[in-house]
Amino acid sequence: MGRTEARKRKLLVIGNGMAGARTVEEILARGGAEQFDITVFGEEPYGNYNRILLSNVLSGTQDPSEIFLNSLNWYAEKGIELRAGVRADVIARPHKAIHCDDGNWYQYDNLIIATGSRPSIPPIAALRRANGEFRPGIFVFRTLDDCHKIAEYAAKCRRAAVIGGGLLGLEAARGLLNHGLAVHVVHLMGHLMEQQLDPQAAAILRRTIEAMGIQVHLKKLTKAALGDDQVTGLAFEDGATLDCDMIVVATGITPNAEIGSRWGLVTERAIVVDDHMRTSDPEIYAVGECAQHRGRVYGLVAPLWEQTKVLADQITGTNPDATYQGSKLATKLKVMGVELVSMGVVEPDRENEDVVQFMEPRRGIYKKLVIRDGRLAGGIMLGDVSKAAYLMQAFDRDIRLPDEWLSLLFDTGAPTAEVTFAEMPDSVQICNCNGVSKGTIVRCVGGGKRSLKSVMETTRAGTGCGSCKTLVGELVEWACGGRVEDDPSVHYYVPDIPLTKTELVKAVRDRSLKSVSAVYQALADGKDEPAGKPGLASLLKIIWGDEYQDERDARFINDRVHANIQNDGTFSVVPRIYGGVTSPAELRRIADVAEKYHARMVKITGGQRIDILGIRKQDLPYVWRDLGMPSGHAYTKAFRTCKTCVGTDFCRYGLGDSVQLGIKIEKRFQGIESPHKMKLAASGCPRNCAEATVKDLGAVAVENGWQIYVGGAAGSTVRAGDLLATVKTHEEVLTLMGRFIQYYRENARYAERTYSFVQRLGIERVRAILIEDCEGEVARLDREVEAAVAAYRDPWLERSKPYEPTQFAEAGRVENHAGEFAADAVH
Repeated sequence: MGRTEARKRKLLVIGNGMAGARTVEEILARGGAEQFDITVFGEEPYGNYNRILLSNVLSGTQDPSEIFLNSLNWYAEKGIELRAGVRADVIARPHKAIHCDDGNWYQYDNLIIATGSRPSIPPIAALRRANGEFRPGIFVFRTLDDCHKIAEYAAKCRRAAVIGGGLLGLEAARGLLNHGLAVHVVHLMGHLMEQQLDPQAAAILRRTIEAMGIQVHLKKLTKAALGDDQVTGLAFEDGATLDCDMIVVATGITPNAEIGSRWGLVTERAIVVDDHMRTSDPEIYAVGECAQHRGRVYGLVAPLWEQTKVLADQITGTNPDATYQGSKLATKLKVMGVELVSMGVVEPDRENEDVVQFMEPRRGIYKKLVIRDGRLAGGIMLGDVSKAAYLMQAFDRDIRLPDEWLSLLFDTGAPTAEVTFAEMPDSVQICNCNGVSKGTIVRCVGGGKRSLKSVMETTRAGTGCGSCKTLVGELVEWACGGRVEDDPSVHYYVPDIPLTKTELVKAVRDRSLKSVSAVYQALADGKDEPAGKPGLASLLKIIWGDEYQDERDARFINDRVHANIQNDGTFSVVPRIYGGVTSPAELRRIADVAEKYHARMVKITGGQRIDILGIRKQDLPYVWRDLGMPSGHAYTKAFRTCKTCVGTDFCRYGLGDSVQLGIKIEKRFQGIESPHKMKLAASGCPRNCAEATVKDLGAVAVENGWQIYVGGAAGSTVRAGDLLATVKTHEEVLTLMGRFIQYYRENARYAERTYSFVQRLGIERVRAILIEDCEGEVARLDREVEAAVAAYRDPWLERSKPYEPTQFAEAGRVENHAGEFAADAVH
């Protein structure tokens, strides 16, 4: 008789989130496909995606397709039946079957519950309608569908309130900020992210995110949502109110444990599991946020990955001795783009605990370690996580620390990266978001992947929040013995278009591609990359000038309406004041406009201009009309201003007419598009009152001429500019400045300031190209900048002819404003 093949067991998995799908992956990695027929049930109609990246989808920096971990095709390729959009509602344990809302029963030999969690909704009045649905304008932030709904609604709003100042709430706030809304974060506790941060670290984080334009309200108990048909605001227990057009609730999570408790499994806060991840029914396992182990429920991904490995070892029999002992909480992530490590206790609570602490609030840096009996009990690293690899390893393995604790925070004798990686066990987790260990990365390199990008694509390491990308790169370099292969994609100007900037410019010119969509259609098979659009739009405008075909969805909100959005949703208007020289008539008009349109502030800027703040979007065209002045371009990546001193007209030290030179510079280069903003200055003598040597371009008068400096900076980076040349006349200054500007426009990376550009090339090379003409490009550069100057058009002329009827309109006022614009054009 022939041998009878053993029947595969039926394995059902309820939940297709990060824990459920990862458990299936771990089972398959242990040969589970030979043991089980696997069916996965997921309430969402998709494959498995990375919830950690939902804020990127909401902000528009990542396309939804990019966050999927397992596509629908993956399940079919692995022989897994995926029942997407199907919800399990009954577990008939005596019959070993489940019932789902598709009306069908499914038998199982083993069952895994990975139902995750849902948003926890506080008792706030008027959030819901009588039927239990959220009122229009009120959202939670948990799923991909939530992202789509929030983004769609945000398009017609000005102000948003996020209730909850934990990680999820801050990520929702970041996403909303990119939609051009004024965003307010409302938090019940005394400081942000109290689960991961102490008050000092939270204060530094608050300062950082408020600088981004988000307002934070602490110790606020939200009592009710205001408004009838539409949300108009929030009311607080202390009697205060906050105006807003939409509300996102992000106040924590509640385990989805009802399917366990309803059908007889032991359940407390969540479904209780043992060290093998089994529930009170030995044929049923639970994993992830719906599982409670030794009294704890974990909401971070790293413990989930540890649980999935133990469960897979147990259910496949690969390692019957595998046990889950609980997780030491250590996480490395990004909050609002700020890198953060938090582990263990963040406040000392015992007499034998010492604290090592450093803070630099202006730079957003905070470091704190809690040390117990010579070992790391916990810590926080915010803004600078360069020592995270060693510290997280020491925390996880309970390593005895060196006696000299300062080295734990700074490079003053701590182990080198090579030593750290050599001593690090293969099991140490490098990427928390995707649960990738050192051993997985090293094996990937050993398998032939020798570039950072190829390792990241193969293992998913570094593709979550991105905070571990530097560490992954260092580990790849160590595993390669320092011989890392160059990844050509790091030189691409735009993601998904495999061309350097020089190659992209040539392709654009050769094919006469004059719009962002045309470039993506011709060079990227029609797939556009939201994060690359603004840079590509800037490049095309540089290449084509007035032939560029504008598509406003490729631009930031500031560039779409030619004004700088403020944290309350209003805008800042900075008119052009050539050389900083104005007149009584201009000053009267500015004052009249500020009063007429209820400006909240009128401020003299650092560039000798006048900023009118607090202007409503729908009033912008009329403000520009009443001012009768050109745009000062304070909102975009372009030439901004030329700061001047009084020069020879009034100053007894003046050697050159800096005022007239400054006016000539502004009138020639006003609004000229560039990879980043450019600030210029002209000083009438070496006393340098206009600070010309720390500007992107500066001219300083000396005896019988002008010194021209390039690549200076006096912001977050301070750098003295390099002397490019000394010339005699204003005309020579304009020629040489224009030549540098055009070379910078053509060769700098998008968002690369001139100081980085000059440092990267070296001033000797810049001189050789622009002064000595070593590449034979000088005449062409002069022609190109002349063409760019000739193509200039004041964007504030759109006051009479908007790009589109809704460009400056408030939601609900489109037709009215379209009529007003038309009338204004006629008059």
